[in-house]
Amino acid sequence: MDQKLKIGITCYPSLGGSGVVATELGKLLAEQGHQVHFIANSIPFRLGTFQKNIFYHEVEVNDYYVFRYPPYDLSLATKMAQVAKAQQLDLLHVHYAVPHAVCAFLAKQMVGDDLKVVTTLHGTDITVLAQDESLKDLIRLAINESDAVTAVSRDLIRETVDLLDIQRPIDLTYNFIDKRIYYPRDAASLRRDFAAPNEKILMHISNFRPVKRTQDVVEVFRQVQEQVPARLLFVGEGPDLPKIQWKINEMGLSDRVHFLGKQDDIAQVISMADVLMLPSEKESFGLVALEAMACGVPTIGSQAGGIPELVLHGKTGFLSPIGDTQSMAENAIRLLTDDRLAAEFREACLHRAHHDFCNDAIRHEYEEIYYRVLGREVPSLKPVCG
Repeated sequence: MDQKLKIGITCYPSLGGSGVVATELGKLLAEQGHQVHFIANSIPFRLGTFQKNIFYHEVEVNDYYVFRYPPYDLSLATKMAQVAKAQQLDLLHVHYAVPHAVCAFLAKQMVGDDLKVVTTLHGTDITVLAQDESLKDLIRLAINESDAVTAVSRDLIRETVDLLDIQRPIDLTYNFIDKRIYYPRDAASLRRDFAAPNEKILMHISNFRPVKRTQDVVEVFRQVQEQVPARLLFVGEGPDLPKIQWKINEMGLSDRVHFLGKQDDIAQVISMADVLMLPSEKESFGLVALEAMACGVPTIGSQAGGIPELVLHGKTGFLSPIGDTQSMAENAIRLLTDDRLAAEFREACLHRAHHDFCNDAIRHEYEEIYYRVLGREVPSLKPVCG
């Protein structure tokens, strides 16, 4: 009997760690022969070119004049149900409780209990939205009515249980990297465009929201460059960008800081760096730290959320209390001035990323969850990562 599944995936298709993980997972599942149907309002940006077993279904929002605001959630739920019926989906895997798990719950009511729902919590749906009393009951409903729930870190599971008084089990499924994409690249020529041979490169990649504490990145760099010839590269865009630029100008550092904007080939960009800066005050996992780790780049970060589960302090990076820029600067200087220590960290980063967070192992963990909720036996052996 054919054990391959028909899976619907819904995520935020624009930039963001949850969309990246959901899209990459879909691609990996399709490579295994599963039929994957992305249901979203636009094509996920990491989906790329045509691939066998991958299909995209666009959600079109009804703009009927009686609606003051276009009812995207209802349109998404309807589309989920339509695709599930037409394609005979086995399950919906939705990323984020609100609105996606709620929409999947509605779709299941329309289709029937044979359609299973797996919900993955990525962070903001709990760390931000669930703080809103008006949304708590809705998020709790979405979680409790799912056939399985996963979260990307132990810290996120703890916060979900504590905040929403969740009694049901939540599976820990860490984020992952595709080792065929994330590995140390030869970035020597690209690096020469930004730094002299004797200069080190610090890098920060994010959406520049206040939670990322990008001004801490600037302060750490200010302290570092007083002792180590260095450059700072910012990758991404977001609301705090003007504040960062103002602070850099005030400090007289504008000739040593470069803004690269949004970049698609993150592995190539990260490979230029000597250290990644991640001083966030909230971070459910810290996917960019894993991407850096897979390219041999250690992280200077904060002891926030799930970061300590990913970055091993003193082995693959250094972690400090949130806002302790002096400690972060001291740790960065230590790595940037000790070549032997930097080499040790680089090797530890590569081993941990490609062994503990490899794509094959995490993909298989999701498959086990899918088959479990469907009441079927897992047909393949767990892959070995190295």
